[in-house]
Amino acid sequence: MDPPPSSLVSDVKPAMPRARQTRAELPYRVAYSTKFGKMVQGSADDVLSSPLVEKYRGKVQLIFTSPPFPLNRKKRYGNLQGAEFRHWLAGFSGVFRKMLQADGSIVIEMGNAWEAGRPVMSTLALRTLLDFLESGDFYLCQQFVSFNKARLPTPAQWVNVKRIRVKDAFTHIWWMSPTPQPKADNRRVLGAYSASMEKLLASKIYNSGARPSEHHIGASSFLRNNRGSIPSNVLPVTNTSASASKSARTGDAKRPAANHQLK
Repeated sequence: MDPPPSSLVSDVKPAMPRARQTRAELPYRVAYSTKFGKMVQGSADDVLSSPLVEKYRGKVQLIFTSPPFPLNRKKRYGNLQGAEFRHWLAGFSGVFRKMLQADGSIVIEMGNAWEAGRPVMSTLALRTLLDFLESGDFYLCQQFVSFNKARLPTPAQWVNVKRIRVKDAFTHIWWMSPTPQPKADNRRVLGAYSASMEKLLASKIYNSGARPSEHHIGASSFLRNNRGSIPSNVLPVTNTSASASKSARTGDAKRPAANHQLK
């Protein structure tokens, strides 16, 4: 497979020759380490092109990231817009591909974008996704939606002031891979059965037969206990300080997670 054009990966090259950098001059550092791995603080452009990650090339099973969204209002952490954003994010496609195992996956969260000064949504996020897929030669495995019902009503000008739009309460989560058959098993993410499903399994009685959608439900199709229900691709997530406190109390914060934050 031919590598992506050099123009797409130019952003991930270190700013200065590696041989001339001393420990004090390195643009990244290991913030802390545990038995699960290391937390590295620094620009993704610098870290992913450094000797620090060389031993992981071709060995990573999952890259999960939420890069800065292309917002019209600049954030303190910095965020690009327009063609700059498309070029910057697509520049990671070749780097990510070299890090992945043959059946590895990339999961990227991307927020919606709006045109500046108009109550019109931008297609920038979608065009950026297509750039990333094409330059990395990835397959789009599935789309997920992260729904935050407690999200602030934005864009404020069109939702709060003019009252001509409803609040933007979800982000896209794109799952992609260099293969159409990446490592995956939905039996590892089953949810609890509903009370009605538990009742059906106990009684073994339900309404089988043809449906208006032209699906045909067999007389024994729902009698097998699979120890849980298959979740949907809509993820209800409330991103507030209250929910974070609740997660910490219930022990969710102790679960290890792999996440590469693009900055």
